[in-house]
Amino acid sequence: MNINTSKIVSISEANQNFSRVARMVDENGEIYIFKNNKPKYKIIDIESDTSVEMTDEEKLDLIAARIFKKYRRAFEELAK
Repeated sequence: MNINTSKIVSISEANQNFSRVARMVDENGEIYIFKNNKPKYKIIDIESDTSVEMTDEEKLDLIAARIFKKYRRAFEELAK
């Protein structure tokens, strides 16, 4: 297994700074978490991974959640 070293995070770092790990996944599409100096876990961006099959409704839910998160303040103002 060949793993790009820029996609490796230790389990202790992932535990202490998950927001950084999430940003790395956003940038790279996937990262590997090592435990005891061995690859143990793989975190993927589920929206861009083709091996994960999703229904159209599930895809719409993800898109809706992303839009809501981005424009939450506007939606809150409109709800007043």
